Amino acid sequence: MAASSTTKIAWRLQEFEAHFSSISCLALGKSSGRLLATGGEDCRVNIWAVSKANCIMSLTGHKNPVECIHFNVSEEQVVAGSQSGSIRVWDLEAAKILRTLMGHKANITSLGFHPFGDFLASSSMDTNIKVGVFSCGHTQAVRSLAFSPDGKWLASASDDCTVKLWDLAQGKTITEFKSHTAPVNIIQFHPNEYLLASGSSDRTIKLWDLEKFTMIGSLEGDTTPVRCICFSPDGSCLYSGATDSLRVFGWEPDRCFDAVSVGWGKVSDVAICNQQLIGVSHQLSNVSSYVVDLKRVKKSGGAVIQGIIQDNQPLTEPKKDPKGAALRKNYERPTTTCRSQRLKHRSESDRRSPEGERRSPSEDEADEKLSSAEIHNAEDYKAIFQPKNAICRWTRSIAAQMLNKEYTYGHFRCEASVSSSCGHGILQSPRLHPRSHPAPVTTAKSKPQLKIISSARNEPIGLNVADFLPVTLSDEEALTQMKKGHETMCVMLSSRLKNLQTVRGVWTRDGIKIALDTAISMSDPSIVVDILNIINPQSLWKLDVCMTVLPQLDKLLQSKYESYIQTGCTSLKLVMKHFWTLISDTLKATPSVGVDITREERHQKCRVCCKQLKNLSNIVKNKATQVGRHGSTFKELQLLMAPLDDSP
Repeated sequence: MAASSTTKIAWRLQEFEAHFSSISCLALGKSSGRLLATGGEDCRVNIWAVSKANCIMSLTGHKNPVECIHFNVSEEQVVAGSQSGSIRVWDLEAAKILRTLMGHKANITSLGFHPFGDFLASSSMDTNIKVGVFSCGHTQAVRSLAFSPDGKWLASASDDCTVKLWDLAQGKTITEFKSHTAPVNIIQFHPNEYLLASGSSDRTIKLWDLEKFTMIGSLEGDTTPVRCICFSPDGSCLYSGATDSLRVFGWEPDRCFDAVSVGWGKVSDVAICNQQLIGVSHQLSNVSSYVVDLKRVKKSGGAVIQGIIQDNQPLTEPKKDPKGAALRKNYERPTTTCRSQRLKHRSESDRRSPEGERRSPSEDEADEKLSSAEIHNAEDYKAIFQPKNAICRWTRSIAAQMLNKEYTYGHFRCEASVSSSCGHGILQSPRLHPRSHPAPVTTAKSKPQLKIISSARNEPIGLNVADFLPVTLSDEEALTQMKKGHETMCVMLSSRLKNLQTVRGVWTRDGIKIALDTAISMSDPSIVVDILNIINPQSLWKLDVCMTVLPQLDKLLQSKYESYIQTGCTSLKLVMKHFWTLISDTLKATPSVGVDITREERHQKCRVCCKQLKNLSNIVKNKATQVGRHGSTFKELQLLMAPLDDSP
C-alpha cells in the first residue's frame, strides 16, 4: 500500500494489489461507504474494508472473468455477473453462496437490488434486462440500471444514447429520453424528488422531470465522459466523477458550484460517508481509493454563464411558484422495519439454463459446491458482518409493499413480442401490494388514512445476552445494565402494572362493572384493552357491561394501534351476536300495563346501547372502505350491524 501527499481538498487514501490478474470491475457499498468489492479476470470477487489493504474474504464460483458487482442496500449481500452471463449472489454474513442465476448470453453490464423487494435487475451486452417479462426496446448494450427510491420504477441507460423508464407493476415502458448524443454510462434517481439524472460519454448530465417527463437541465463542464454521478444525501446538489476530476452541480438554473482536481484516473465508483466522498478506480491488478473532503467543496453559489464556472458573481435565485408549492413531488416509501433481506431458492420450475431449459437440482447443487467464501481476515470479518446476526444495524426494509403482482426473474427482450417463460428463478416471489403510482397529470389529493401500528413484533431470535454484557456481571447488575436507556418505558410499564393491580382488587371486591368503571376513569386505553382481553374469551358480558364498554369502543376502533382495533372489533362482534336480539326485541315490545321497574330499567339500558351502537355503525361503515385485512374485518362488522339501519 502506498499513500501520496494530500491536497487541500482531495487526496489518495491508498493503493494496493487486489487480484493476481487484471481487475475488471469494482463497487462501493453505498450505505456505509466503507465496503469495497472487486472482481477480476481470476474469476474471484474480493471484499475489502476501505482504508485497509487486507482482503476480508474472497468469493469463488464463477468460471469466467467477473464483469460487474453490486452490494444490496444493507451491504449484507453482494451479487456478481460474469463474462459468460451467469450471476451469483453471496450472503456476506453467512459467508456462503445464495443463488446461481443463468439466462444472459453475454457479458453482464449492470446489476441492481430492489430497495425493498427480494429481487434484483440485471442487464447485459445481449441488450436484455432481466427482472420481469417486458419488451425492452434498447438496440445496443444496456450500461446502467437503477430502481426508484419507492421501488416502483426501473430506469435503464444504454449505448444507444437513450434512457428508458419502466413501470414494474404494469410491466411496460413509461417513457424514453433521447437528448444524449453518445452512450449513456450511468443513471441515478434523486433521493427524494421525482427527478432522474443521466451521465453520458457526450460529457453532459441530463436531468429529467419524472412528473412531466421532460428534460429540465443539461449540466455541462466535464472535459471527459461522465463516469459516475451521485446526489448529495439531502438531494441539494449532484456530484459528477470524470477522469481525474470531480464537479459539483446545481440545477434550476443549471450551474457548476465547484470543480476539484482528483488524480483518480478513470474513476469507477463513488460513495458519500461522513462528509467525505470516496472514489475508487483500478488499473491492471491494482485498486486506488481517494477521498474528497466535502466540507471544503462549494455546494452553493456560482453564476450561470452558459455552463462556464464563475464564482465571483452572486447567483440569481430561480423564480418561485406564486402558490408556494414544491417544484415536484417526493417519493413515498413503505414503513421500515429491521428485518434483513434474504434471497431464497425458488422451485425447480424456475431453475433454467441460458437457453431456457430446466436445470436439475443436482446441477444447481454442483454449482454451489464449487462456490465458496474464503475468509482471509477473520477479525475484520467478525467486526463487520457478524454483529448483524445479533442486532440489525440497518433501517431499510425489505417489505415489498409497492407492487401488486408476483415477479419472477424473467427479462426484457428487444423484440415486438416475447416469450413469457424465458426467465430464470432467483427469489421467493414476494406478494406485493399496490400503492398509488405517480402520474404526469396532477390529481386531487385523497384524505390521508391513519397509519396503523402493527401488533406483530419482529422478535429477535437466538440472541444471547452473554454476547452483549460482560461475563462478570451478576443477574441483578445485568438487569440494571439492560434497563439503561429504557427508563421511560420502565416507568410506563410500572405504572400500568400498578393500575392493573388496582383494577384487579376492585374486581375481586365489587365485581366486573365497578372494575370497568375504575379502569375507564384511569384515562389509559391500554388498561381498558387489557380488561377487555380478559372478559372477551370468557363471555363475561352483561347488559350493564355493554353500557359501560360501548362508549370506549369508539376510541379503540379509531386507534392507530392494531391491537386496540382488534380488541375493539372483537368486543363489538360479541355485543352484536349476544345482545342485539335482546335490545331489538325490548325496544319493539308493547309497553306493559302498570308499573314494572325492572322492565323500565332494561328498556332504558337497551335504548342507550342502541344509540351507542348506531354511532359505532357509522365508524364501521367508514372503515369498511379501507383496503386490506382491516377493511375486511370492518366489512364483516358492517354486515353484522346491518339490522341497525331498520331499528327505531
